[in-house]
Amino acid sequence: MLPECQLFGTLGCHLCEIAEVEVMPLVEHGLMVELVDITDPDDLTEAYGLRIPVLRRVDTGAELDWPFDTGQIVAFLS
Repeated sequence: MLPECQLFGTLGCHLCEIAEVEVMPLVEHGLMVELVDITDPDDLTEAYGLRIPVLRRVDTGAELDWPFDTGQIVAFLS
């Protein structure tokens, strides 16, 4: 079973849109991903503002910084 993840980003972020496209094939295979807008709450902006998009595993807290592709996401989830 695939772990639950969060994808940190914000509206209007071109790289975040690309990251979402990379994640979507895995969502179709059962990956649960919560899209988290870093502008709400503000403390996420400070933590992730210069790093987005970031994929975070909820179970371990491990983070995968951009750039990543679907293959790297699969390896990250293993």
